[in-house]
Amino acid sequence: MLRKIILILILVSMEVLAISNTGVYERNCIPCHRYQPASLEKLFMEYLKTYSGELSLKGALKDFLQNPTEKNSLMNDKFIENFSVKDKTILDDKKLDEALDTYWELYNVKSKLE
Repeated sequence: MLRKIILILILVSMEVLAISNTGVYERNCIPCHRYQPASLEKLFMEYLKTYSGELSLKGALKDFLQNPTEKNSLMNDKFIENFSVKDKTILDDKKLDEALDTYWELYNVKSKLE
């Protein structure tokens, strides 16, 4: 009986730890973008096509997320007309950088070719 209790406590602890270790990107980006017609991968490719490198892409995306306007959005007018421009991020610089790093790692095509 004691073994079962210990096993259950270990399993519950592991689940709590897994939830608390979920990244900023997974907690703050995916839930909203899941319902958007443009996938996060498609948005990444648009940013990569426009800004070409890691630093310029992350810088432009960070600027947009901290100060979203129609002018600095890569989305077309029809998309903005239907869905508007997103709200300003609630993430601080450190968490936003972490989310952008994860985003880059997930969709960076070059790293998948190496």
